[in-house]
Amino acid sequence: MYDLCELGFDNYFQELVKDTPYTIGRVAKFSNGIYLTYSVNGKFYCEVSGRFFHRTEDAHDFPCVGDWVLFDYTTADSKGMIHQVLKRKSVLSRHAAGKKQQEQLMAANIDIVFLVSALNNDFNLRRMERFLTQIYESGASPVFILTKKDLCEDVDEKISAVEEIAMGVPILSVDALHNEGMDQLFPFLKKGQTISLLGSSGVGKSTLINRLLGEEVQKTQSIREDDAKGRHTTTQRELFILPSGGIIIDTPGMRELQLWSSEDAASQTFQDIEELEKQCKFRDCRHSSEPGCAVKKAIETGELSEERYKSFLKLQREAKFLDLKKKYGSQRASRIQADEILKGKW
Repeated sequence: MYDLCELGFDNYFQELVKDTPYTIGRVAKFSNGIYLTYSVNGKFYCEVSGRFFHRTEDAHDFPCVGDWVLFDYTTADSKGMIHQVLKRKSVLSRHAAGKKQQEQLMAANIDIVFLVSALNNDFNLRRMERFLTQIYESGASPVFILTKKDLCEDVDEKISAVEEIAMGVPILSVDALHNEGMDQLFPFLKKGQTISLLGSSGVGKSTLINRLLGEEVQKTQSIREDDAKGRHTTTQRELFILPSGGIIIDTPGMRELQLWSSEDAASQTFQDIEELEKQCKFRDCRHSSEPGCAVKKAIETGELSEERYKSFLKLQREAKFLDLKKKYGSQRASRIQADEILKGKW
């Protein structure tokens, strides 16, 4: 039996369900068309109904881990049938692998995302900017968790570097393996609040999960000694209920993140550059040879690193092209892009 409030069924969802003949549940795991779903009546292994399947055209509208669903069930075999997915208040997604223009859902109805990054030789600010853009697009709030501080000799310097790319975002450094600094996470682990972990392979997400749960529920592997990169251990998304009453969703690590985001999300990640652009002498300044360019001046004085500015341009172009593909399709988007490149507008 599960308490809906502990599972995160807050006022937002209560307003969506006034009167229903179905049971309310939350998807905890998905595998081979089966959704492990928690409810006040226990856990059930659900499928989507035939009516739901045939009326749903977009993969985005199928249930994912973290979703609230309405279903009915049979007590004898603990099997259920999902009839509806409640409107999400946030969704973490990315561009699906391959050339096809398709969104891949990672987790839904998240309040906070722990953006996990290791402080060893795999430390990468540009990758963090990509993940941060993804979080802003989701509608959740980011918190940086910097792991493996026991393998780092310049922790303060790296924390300062992260502060420069994530203004106002909480940054916590921990050594989960030796349980050092883990108490900093407790204020975020509130009853009914949902947290998701996001990060590259091998940054210590599984170790973090095990520490927070107080038991070994996720397999862990040591990093490769030759390049300090980790190995994949988590292979699927799964929701866990923490002893504190909070909820945490683990996601598989990623080597490369293809964004599924808008230009607005990219702008949130680079608010410092957005502010600099407002100070340029000309409103249409392209930050190349124009006089009175605040962005160019900031790079010259060291206020803004050239690497961060290049990262901003890259993500902005990527988000812009993605918006075009969503609106017009791949072929027309490519033609528009080529035309704008010729005109010097890209």
